[in-house]
Amino acid sequence: MNEVIETILSHRSVRKYRDKPLTNEQIHKIVESAQAASTSSYIQAYSIIGVKNQQTKNRLAELAGNQPYVAQNGHLLIFCADLHRHDVIAQIEGKDLSESLESAEKFMVALIDAALAAQNASVAAESMGLGICYIGGLRNQLQDVQELLKLPGRVLPLFGLTIGYPAADTDKKPRLPQANVYHEEVYEQDQNKFIEELKAYDEQISSYYNERTNGKRNDTWTGQMAHMLSNPTRMYMKEYVEKQGFNKK
Repeated sequence: MNEVIETILSHRSVRKYRDKPLTNEQIHKIVESAQAASTSSYIQAYSIIGVKNQQTKNRLAELAGNQPYVAQNGHLLIFCADLHRHDVIAQIEGKDLSESLESAEKFMVALIDAALAAQNASVAAESMGLGICYIGGLRNQLQDVQELLKLPGRVLPLFGLTIGYPAADTDKKPRLPQANVYHEEVYEQDQNKFIEELKAYDEQISSYYNERTNGKRNDTWTGQMAHMLSNPTRMYMKEYVEKQGFNKK
């Protein structure tokens, strides 16, 4: 155990922040930490948009489903898959790179690069005593997000990251049993064992919600997932992604 691991294991999503902006030095160090993340083949296929303007935050909060903490935080980062600079590289070097840039592989590279950078940023922020929350709701209306942030082609906004000084303590939500996530040598072949692990996790989650809400809620994780996945959302995504120049081949 060390301070880095303690920071990682104490993670909680924070959705209520004090009215105190991050300093420029804090922002710089968080972004510098993001850039230190691994990147496939040194492609560095992501960009980060920092948002301080309150009107812009308010609009992004609306687009994300009226989530107040998107507007009220110490700083807001928007992580984007970005192959636009590689279009610029094509111009500089006088080469046609479109077949590679439009491939499913480079789409995956850009997504993975952005996610790795974001997690580095999150750990850096939490190591400073700040709280964070990922905002997937930005994908509700990506065309509007794109226009608001003036994003060019081959740039795809993926999610937001709110950062700030926590205004209240939040509970740590239990994760899946490690045995259900970590498989040695091959994927778990005993389906009954797999199911039993999920049932045990359901009991843990049900107790967590029951205690947290004073008996008003006791749903299970498998029940939550079944309900959510029974109602497909953001089904425009494939068309939008291709329109932005990604995953076309």
